[in-house]
Amino acid sequence: MQKKQNYNIAIAGATGAVGIEMIQTLEKRNFPVGELRLLASARSVGKELEFKGKKIAVQELTQDSFKDIDIALFSAGGDRSKEFADAAVAAGAVVIDNSSAFRMTDGVPLVVPEVNPEAVKNHKGIIANPNCTTIIMLVAVNPIHKINPIKRITVSSYQAVSGAGAMALEELRTQQKDLVEGRQPKAEIFSHVIVNNVFSHDSKILENGFNQEEYKMVQETKKILGDQSIEVAPTCVRVPIERAHSESISLELTQPVDFSAVTKVLNEAPGVKIMDDRQENHFPMPLDVAGKYETFVGRVRADLDRANVLHCFVCGDQLLKGAALNAVQIAELLANDVA
Repeated sequence: MQKKQNYNIAIAGATGAVGIEMIQTLEKRNFPVGELRLLASARSVGKELEFKGKKIAVQELTQDSFKDIDIALFSAGGDRSKEFADAAVAAGAVVIDNSSAFRMTDGVPLVVPEVNPEAVKNHKGIIANPNCTTIIMLVAVNPIHKINPIKRITVSSYQAVSGAGAMALEELRTQQKDLVEGRQPKAEIFSHVIVNNVFSHDSKILENGFNQEEYKMVQETKKILGDQSIEVAPTCVRVPIERAHSESISLELTQPVDFSAVTKVLNEAPGVKIMDDRQENHFPMPLDVAGKYETFVGRVRADLDRANVLHCFVCGDQLLKGAALNAVQIAELLANDVA
C-alpha cells in the first residue's frame, strides 16, 4: 500500500458490537483517517454514530460502497464478508476481515501484529483477523515460544457473552434482571440460560466431538505460528461474564522451563501485561481487563512433575484485542508501509 497522509476507511458492520469498538479504537489511537464511511444493513441506514466529535450517518452496505476507500474493516459476519469483500478489493481497498470467512484460505494472511506482522506483506487484498480466543492466547504464549518452542498447548477458555454479539449481551442482562425480580430466565439467543450457568461453547459440534470454536483455535494457531506440528487441545465454554475472555493454558515446551527467562520475556513482550500478585491472590480477571488493550498474564508456574511444562492464566478483552484493536493494528501496519 502506498503511504499516504490520511486513509479513507470503511467499516462494514459499523453498528455491531465490534464495529462500534472499531470506530472508538480508530479515534483513541489517532489513526490517520481521511473519510470514515460507516456501512451496515438497510435497517440501520440513517442512524448516526460519533467519530471525533462529529456525527456520521450510516449507509447501506452494497457492492458499490467502496469507491475511494483505502482500507475496509469488515465485522458484519462471514456471509457478508463473502458477499462484499471481493467488491471492496476490486475497488482498490485492502480488506481486514474479522469473520472466519477467509482465515484458512490459502494466500490470505492470518495476522496478530505482536506475533506475525511480517505476514501482512503477503496479502492479495484481504487480511484475516483471527478468532478472539486464538489472538488472546497467542499474544501471551508466543514470547515463550520464541525462547523455548512449544510442542503442545492445552487450553480451556472461559468466554464472555459479548463475544456472541450485542444481542447475547442483552440476553445476559435481561436474565440477570429476571432472576433478581423472581422471573424464570429464558434463553433465546443462546440454546441454554446463561445467567448462573456455564456451558460448552455455542458453536456447531463437529464429527470429532470438538466444537467449531475449538477447531478454529487448533487450525489458526498452526497457521499463525507457521508450524503444523504444534498440538493444540482446546476446551471452549461460555460463562456469564459480560466482557473479556479468560483462558487457562498449559504449555509443553521443547526444553525444561527456565522460569526467570520466561518472566523476563513476558515482561518485555509487546501487548502483554503481567498481573501475578501471589501475596494478594490477584491475577488476571475480566473486571480488571475489560476495556484494556493488553493481554494480561498471571498464575505463571512450572508444572509439579514435568520439567518442560508451564502453566498460566490469561485474560483479554475479546472486543478489543480479540477483534477491533487487532484489526486497527493491522491497518496501522498497512499505513506504516509494512505491506
